[in-house]
Amino acid sequence: MRIIIYTMLLLLMAIQYPLWLGKGGWLRVYEMERQLELQQAKNSLLSLRNAKLTGDVKDLKDGTRAIEERARVEHGMIKEGEFFVQILPATKLTDTNSKQTSAQ
Repeated sequence: MRIIIYTMLLLLMAIQYPLWLGKGGWLRVYEMERQLELQQAKNSLLSLRNAKLTGDVKDLKDGTRAIEERARVEHGMIKEGEFFVQILPATKLTDTNSKQTSAQ
């Protein structure tokens, strides 16, 4: 009778092995679900980035406002009849003034 019980337990453990550690086992499924969640989070960030880039492309194609803004910021361009005024931070002015007074 003991031989039958031990044989049955051995067969039960042999059947359980693929369920837990096999190719489609629980551990593999858990790991795949975790990878799926990470990829979905990455995809959502990339879709937001794509939406922003799509909006930028649409603005550049349709309107002149985005083109003017980029020309001003990136290339320092101004329109005809406008004046460029640069305001320096106060810390740089005080540094310059102190250097001039110490030189005199």
